[in-house]
Amino acid sequence: MNSQHYQLKQPSRFTRFLWWCAGADPHFMNDSPMQDRVKYAGIGGIVFATGLMAVFAGYVAFDVAFGPKVMATQEAPGFNWLAGVFSIFWGMVIFNLDRFIVSSTGKGDGTDKITWSEFKQAIPRILIALILGFTISKPLEIKIIESEIDVELGKKQKEKREELDSLTKRKFTAQIALIDADIKKLEGDRDKLVSDLKGAEKEYIDQMQGRSGQGVGYGPRSKQLEMLKNEKQKEIDQYDTKNKNTLDRLKADREKKLSEQDHELNVENEKRVVKLDGLLERIHIAHEIGFWLGWALTLIFLAIEMGPIFFKMMMTKGVYDYKVENFNLLRRAEDGIFKEEYVYEGKDGLMHMEKYKHLEVELAVHEKNLKINSQKAINAEIIKKWEEIKLLQAGKNPSQFYTENAHSANQNNA
Repeated sequence: MNSQHYQLKQPSRFTRFLWWCAGADPHFMNDSPMQDRVKYAGIGGIVFATGLMAVFAGYVAFDVAFGPKVMATQEAPGFNWLAGVFSIFWGMVIFNLDRFIVSSTGKGDGTDKITWSEFKQAIPRILIALILGFTISKPLEIKIIESEIDVELGKKQKEKREELDSLTKRKFTAQIALIDADIKKLEGDRDKLVSDLKGAEKEYIDQMQGRSGQGVGYGPRSKQLEMLKNEKQKEIDQYDTKNKNTLDRLKADREKKLSEQDHELNVENEKRVVKLDGLLERIHIAHEIGFWLGWALTLIFLAIEMGPIFFKMMMTKGVYDYKVENFNLLRRAEDGIFKEEYVYEGKDGLMHMEKYKHLEVELAVHEKNLKINSQKAINAEIIKKWEEIKLLQAGKNPSQFYTENAHSANQNNA
């Protein structure tokens, strides 16, 4: 290609890298015109850019899926190293798939028209590219409108928090009410006993001070009232001994329920609410608030993902393509492989068929057949000579091969 009128520049390392991304052979690309170099570098650039976008999309998706969950109103945490490692791996997978799809897509008839036959052959690759395009576009979509999504997600989290707090309060209010009823009953019974004791003490004091109208001082009536007072005190002491543990346990249970309620209101409910911050919920919100924007971004990424496939089908054959094709045909010829084309007329019209012949294989089969046939002929000649020798030996010495005793023994055995 180099001449005094056309001097090719030495490609840079980055250009070689883009050729590699497009699956081009640098050996032939180095000797191809600039037009072919630019075409394959452009395709490689799209493949490389798709891989980079897959890394970014993977980080967003893995960070939302595996990162710490927070309220939408809280500040986002720092860099997620686990999501970063997974995103690099994910980008490499997508890049490798795109590189394989592009490098395995042929140019069909070599013209800039996409025929139905070419399109049918490319359908599996187009379907894979569609899936990859959707996979890449959705995480990037939720990152682009992240602020708007956080606002809507914050509203949903607030509503969910209020709902959970209301359920928590109703649950613990009912449980605490039952405990309070038991405490109130025990304390009410004791208060009644205390009230009876105070009444007995007042009556005793009134008797001692002469206010009861039945004399003054310690007499039979005073002694009777003192015994009644002591009996009431004894009932209180017995009641306390019997129910103190139960009352303490009920009060401890009440404090425990209050503590559990506080923990659920301030900790557990928030844990439940932050779980709304998931990948699926963010995608759902993105569709609600930015339906057309989401589809626009998706179509852009689909175009980027599928573009190289259609570009390769629309590319006309250039010097590079003919060089590669010529090299492949030459290698086939050197290896004894060539193609024969036939045209048959069937019930559906003319049919084009291709048949590959492998000359070295056919030669090996032919040599093997010759060896087997020659071995058969040699074996037949050896057996024939052996038969002649044995007949000659039998003619000279028959007794060596046949005796009467042996013949009689054979008849007896029969």
